[in-house]
Amino acid sequence: MLFDTHVHLNATQFEEDLEEVIQRAREAGVSHVVVVGFDRETILKAMELTEAYDFIYAAIGWHPVDAIDMKDEDLEWIEELAVHPKVVALGEMGLDYYWDKSPQDIQKEVFRKQIRLAKKVKLPIVIHNRDATQDILDILKEENASEVGGIMHCFSGSVETAKECIEMNFLISLGGPVTFKNAKKPKEVAAELPLEKLLIETDCPYLTPHPFRGKRNEPSYVKLVAEEIAAIKGITYEDVAKATSNNAKKLFGIN
Repeated sequence: MLFDTHVHLNATQFEEDLEEVIQRAREAGVSHVVVVGFDRETILKAMELTEAYDFIYAAIGWHPVDAIDMKDEDLEWIEELAVHPKVVALGEMGLDYYWDKSPQDIQKEVFRKQIRLAKKVKLPIVIHNRDATQDILDILKEENASEVGGIMHCFSGSVETAKECIEMNFLISLGGPVTFKNAKKPKEVAAELPLEKLLIETDCPYLTPHPFRGKRNEPSYVKLVAEEIAAIKGITYEDVAKATSNNAKKLFGIN
C-alpha cells in the first residue's frame, strides 16, 4: 500500500472529477493521503475532505508565498484546528525566494511563528523550500525544530543537505521529479539515503512524474515515484511502498 504524503486534492483542478481521481488512487494501491491546506480557503477544503474520506488526513499551515496575508487570527485558527484527530502536521510552511509576493523578512517571521506553534501543539512540520535552503536550515536550527521534526517536501537539494536535514529529525520526501531523466540530485538522494528516511508524494496537481509530465498530476501516480526509487536502489517496488508507508504512519502518528 502507498502513502502519498503531499496532495492538493483541495485545488480547483480537481473540482470536476474528484471522485474519479480518488477511485483511481484506491485502485493504484494508495491507502493514505495527506491533503495540504496553506491558506484560509484550502485549509477549509482540506478539513472537509478529512471528514468525507476515511483515508484522507490533513496538514494545515500558511504558505510562504502568501506570508504577507497571514494575520494573528489566522495562526490562532490553525491552532484551534490542530487538535482535530485527522490533522497530522502543520504546513506547508517555509521560505520561497522564487516568487516575489511576500518580503523575505515577513516570510521568515511567519515561518518562525509556525514552528513555535508546531512545538506547542506537538505536531511535525512540512517544509516548502524554493531557492532558500540555507535560510531554512538556519531557522530550523535556531528554532530547535528538531523537537517536532517533519518533512522536507518535494526535496530537490543535494545528498549533503538531505543528511543535514535528517540530523535535524526530518524525513526526505521525493516526488515526480525523481522520475525525470535530467533530475540528477533527486536520483542521487534516492540512491544514497536509507529507505527509513524517505517518503513519497505527488504534490498533485503539480510536478507530474514521467511519462505524464505536462499533464495534471494525481495521487495514483505516486506509484511511479515508488517504482523509480525501487529501480534506482535495485530493490523491489513492494519494499519501497511498505517502508515509505511505515515511515509516514510513524511520523504522523497513524496506526
